[in-house]
Amino acid sequence: MEKTKSVPFNGTQEQEAMLHAVIDELREDKGCLMPIMQKAQEIYGYLPYEVQKMISDELDVPMEKIYGVATFYSQFNLYPKGQYKISVCLGTACYVKGSGDIYNKLMDILGIAGGQCTADGKFSLDACRCIGACGLAPVMMINDDVYGRLTPDELDGILAKYM
Repeated sequence: MEKTKSVPFNGTQEQEAMLHAVIDELREDKGCLMPIMQKAQEIYGYLPYEVQKMISDELDVPMEKIYGVATFYSQFNLYPKGQYKISVCLGTACYVKGSGDIYNKLMDILGIAGGQCTADGKFSLDACRCIGACGLAPVMMINDDVYGRLTPDELDGILAKYM
């Protein structure tokens, strides 16, 4: 049973033209794949399948290679980020205090997996290794707002503030 909701690709013709211009400019450079992927992410905000396919077709590089680069380097995102970016600390202090339960409950509430964005573009969910607020463990951030000493029961109320 699939729990995640996919976000439809909404690229524009202007974005596609910008990507083609970048590819045309850089294609002859040795090692051009990473710079092209970085520019593509700047243009689109992330690297969805459709953008990876355009790069693959234009450079005649297998999709497997592009996907491998996109998933190996943490700078690349395969999903868009939401209006509200939720980051749950899974560092040692937070994890020992139950941040794994917080993260799992957020995935259930939002209907997405970590690294993904809700279909309405409102929330995205990521794990991080340390927010630097270990004394408040477990901790999560929503954009710049920090929430500490969390329990799973508090999450619905916190998310309601952002609806």
